[in-house]
Amino acid sequence: MTYLQSKYDPLNTLGFDRIFDQLLAKPATKQTSYPPYNITKESETTYVVELALAGFSEEEIDITVKDSILTVEGTSEDSAEKEYLHRGIAARSFSRTFTLADTIVVTDATFKDGILGITLENVIHEEDKPRKIAINASVEEKQFLSE
Repeated sequence: MTYLQSKYDPLNTLGFDRIFDQLLAKPATKQTSYPPYNITKESETTYVVELALAGFSEEEIDITVKDSILTVEGTSEDSAEKEYLHRGIAARSFSRTFTLADTIVVTDATFKDGILGITLENVIHEEDKPRKIAINASVEEKQFLSE
């Protein structure tokens, strides 16, 4: 079981009201399948979201993270200069969102050969990592030791 699976185990969760608040705060929007994307796992803590954005330039793409929501938006200006006999490359405006866990941080973004790559890292702070809890002496033992 991974850290994230155990963190949100629905049968053993304390303080789950915060999770419900997050779910209810997200607007229920239907996402389209455009643009197509991949999510790859590069290491135990690093992931890459790849979006196929043929026909877009870097200036037409915006990447934002707010309230654990990664949003990638593209605005394509339709060129009036060209007359298309066939237009098979969809370069329409879009907005795609990804909900991130609290521990996921966006560390990098690259755009090469029509593929936008967004690198994500799972950063677990020291206070959130599992730790051993020492068992203290009972009240009776403490009184006996102090006498």
